[in-house]
Order: sequence, then structure tokens, then C-alpha cells
Amino acid sequence: MIANKILSKAASIIREGGLVAFPTETVYGLGANAFDPKAVAKIFEVKQRPRFDPIIVHIANFEDVERLCSELNEKARILIHKFWPGPLTLVLPKSDIVPDIVTAGLGNVAIRMPSHPVALKLITMAKTPIAAPSANLFGCLSPTTAQHVKEQMGEEIGLIIDGGQCPVGVESTVLSLVEKPTILRPGGLPVEEIEKVIGKVIISTRAQKPRSPGQLSHHYSPRTPLKIIKDKSFNIKKGVKAGLLAFKLSKNKIPFERIEILSASGDLREAACNLFLCLHRLDKASLDIIYAEPVAEIGLGRAIMDRLRKAEGCAF
Repeated sequence: MIANKILSKAASIIREGGLVAFPTETVYGLGANAFDPKAVAKIFEVKQRPRFDPIIVHIANFEDVERLCSELNEKARILIHKFWPGPLTLVLPKSDIVPDIVTAGLGNVAIRMPSHPVALKLITMAKTPIAAPSANLFGCLSPTTAQHVKEQMGEEIGLIIDGGQCPVGVESTVLSLVEKPTILRPGGLPVEEIEKVIGKVIISTRAQKPRSPGQLSHHYSPRTPLKIIKDKSFNIKKGVKAGLLAFKLSKNKIPFERIEILSASGDLREAACNLFLCLHRLDKASLDIIYAEPVAEIGLGRAIMDRLRKAEGCAF
């Protein structure tokens, strides 16, 4: 349990234009007052994030949706009622009160209500929506523990709130409702769950100029080169120190220096929760290359494969 004095200090930093790293159910966020353009600009500077990449606005009460967007259609209302708070971000037409720096100059704003109690309490105590991308250097592995944040950018942030490991472990699903319902980033809420509520959605996850966070083809990358295994008969060259990101327990006879298992039982929810945690461990193991086993692209498997492909794209 996080002490109220820590949350009070964090809320004060946000109100005064500073940055705070905080836990959500998906990954740790790097937050600033969403209505303060100078504070939001600090996020881009600290993360080394390009200004054309929009930022999600986090809220703690439903009334803020009406303030942040200019139009709320019926499908948006249905999804909000069903899945908020939770790992679903909705892209909606923005209102004039949202600074252009938050939306990268686009006419739409990405909004979500996290379910993590620390995140909700921080937003409530700060008395403002909080703009927050993941609390990592741009393009690098997302942080699912406070230690991950400290290792990448600890000296640059006013305060890091340690809320333990994030239970979902991959970023939120981003769904645009500006025109036809379109998945811009698969994430912590499976597409299948959304389709049960509003019917089929379009999936469009990559863009040269992003319409939402996480759409760039190169992202979520360890420093160690990563390659997805496409042929199980592959061999590792002599002298190469290779690691394996395995989906589940198996009797793999290839001599890996280190193996990290996402889920011993092959559970996709557990695998998603452990994805970045395992990649951080492999990245610290002084390997020459990381091989990753693919998973079935159903449920959270779609989000896992999206992150692995973008990590592979950075390395090769």
C-alpha cells in the first residue's frame, strides 16, 4: 500500500508542472499535467520521444471524458461502461481544452481510465487528467516494475512511485472511434472481447505518422538484438551467446546461455504479464542475441506478437 504522503507529494509535483512515474495495471507511466503544455514537453525531452507521437491522457472520473472530447458516440459509451476502468484507450475527437502537444497536433485525443488503485488515486489527488506514455526511453523496453524505470531514467524524474509489478504487463489496447472502429494498437484488452460488444473492428497497427502511441514499426526494443523463431530446426553458430524467450516449458535441446519462460503452463495472460519482465532479464544477461518463440495470435497473444515484431524490427 502506497502511503498517502507519497501520493500527496506526487500530486503536488504534477500540479506544479513536474513529472512523476507511477504504476498502472499495464505498464509504468511517466505522467504530467495534461493541461500544462510545458509539463508535457518535459515528457518528450526526458523520454527522447519524437513530437509527432501522441500521448494518452489518463482520467479517474467519467465526467472528464466529456471535457476532453467534443463528441461521444454510442459505441464509445457502451465500451466505457463495459471496460473502464481497464486497459482500453479510446481515440475520440478532441475538445479545445486539450493542448496540441498532447495529441501531436491531431484533432483526436487518446483517453483511458486505468484500473490500478494507485494510478486512480494519484489522478484524483492531482485534480487534473494526467498525460502519460510509458516511463522508459523512447523505443526501449517498457517498464513493468519501478526498478525498470530507475534503470532507464531515474535521475530525470521528480518521483517514482513503487507499486510493484504491473499485473497486465503490456500497454493498453488502443481503439479509434473517430470513423469506423479501428484497433491502432493491440494490448491488454483482447480484440475478441471488444468485438463481442460492438461487432467486428478493423485492425491497423502501423503508421509512418502515428495516430496513437505504439504505432511505429520499431518499438519496445531490448539493446540485445532479438529474432523471432520461424524454423524450429535452426542452429546457433558456435561461439554465439544466445538466449531464449520461451512461451512455455519444453524440452528444447539447443544450448541457450539463458532461458526465460513466459508461462510454464502456456497461459497467455501470464505470458503477457511477464513479457517485458523476461525481456529485461535477458537484456541484462550479456547475450549476443535473443531468440523469441512465437505465440498464437489469439487473445493477448496478438499483443505479445505485436511487441515482439516491433522489437525485432529495431534489431534487424
